[in-house]
Amino acid sequence: MADLKYYSINEVENLKVLGRTTGCLSPLTLFWTGSTIELNARASELWVEIEAGYSFHEHWIAININGANVSRQMVTPGRKLICVFRNMNSEVVKNVRIIKETQPISDDTESRLQIHGLKCDGDFLPVQEKPYKIEFIGDSITSGEGAIGAKHENDWIMMWFSAVHSYTYMLAEALNADYRIISQCGWGVYSSYDNNPHNNIPDYYEKVCGMLCGEINERLGTHNDYDFSSWQPDIVIVNLGTNDEGAFNNPEWKDELTGKVYKQRKNEDESYNSDDLKKFENAVISFLYKIRKNNPNAYIIWAYGMLGDGMMPSIMRATEEYKLQTDDSKVYVQQLPAVTDETVGSRYHPGVRAHEQTAKVLETLCRKLLSGENIQN
Repeated sequence: MADLKYYSINEVENLKVLGRTTGCLSPLTLFWTGSTIELNARASELWVEIEAGYSFHEHWIAININGANVSRQMVTPGRKLICVFRNMNSEVVKNVRIIKETQPISDDTESRLQIHGLKCDGDFLPVQEKPYKIEFIGDSITSGEGAIGAKHENDWIMMWFSAVHSYTYMLAEALNADYRIISQCGWGVYSSYDNNPHNNIPDYYEKVCGMLCGEINERLGTHNDYDFSSWQPDIVIVNLGTNDEGAFNNPEWKDELTGKVYKQRKNEDESYNSDDLKKFENAVISFLYKIRKNNPNAYIIWAYGMLGDGMMPSIMRATEEYKLQTDDSKVYVQQLPAVTDETVGSRYHPGVRAHEQTAKVLETLCRKLLSGENIQN
């Protein structure tokens, strides 16, 4: 490595960053699933200096060179250099993406993944801007849980999470779009799968990565207001509702601080209680207002149905009510292909084939919207 020059991350020319950040590049913290640094390197060798911290769940990264995913690895604790490539033709420009494969761990106060710098024996050229931007909002499906690994695997570990095997990455590649993800396993629109009403995505949507807690994460700026003007998507895709349905089938949750008990109820005939469905629907409407406020020109697609579609009638009612209240014609609902025995992945979650099917369905709708086609929904 004698001929390699070290660049701190804020010295790297033409660096492209994908994913919500605080804007601080010394070092750069990657918070969300799919967060990425992208660069064009005219060099024979490239290393990245990464620092990871965590208490129990490690981070994973994927390395993509010229559009091909060539490496996937766990990032162990501490600060270290990882080789991205070596002994390649020094005159040929390589497009490189280093992608965070795993989601934020909301209850790990030590969790962080930071990029300090690069070592390279060449130079960095401009990265071409892509024509579209997509924001994805979701739960474990959007975090890529189960997208990799054998079907019988059932340990809740980061090894079975993969951003690059998810419909989010696939759709962005198909549309030649940049993308960002806000997702958290088990969380919903109104409550999490276990009836905890505090674990809902909308409450944290306007922060950089507000569900991360602890002194370290607060110092890194996770609770800062997110600057929506810095990155305006053409399309926002919401894939939520699966865990809200789970709440109807799981035990009550008790808030130990207040003593209050929360439960989405079923009727005696196993149908969903109408009052509790209304809570979910009101949460959907409220979230649509929040998304629109922050993304005034984007198409909004509520996509749902990979792991059950019991909340689809409520989602339809809520979106229709929102459109009646606002006359917002750029909101759509898309039924997604259900996971089957052939397409299931690890942890009973969608496998790579299920994500491929979902990406295809969404690609069809997105292409129509981006082309200006008038779609009845």
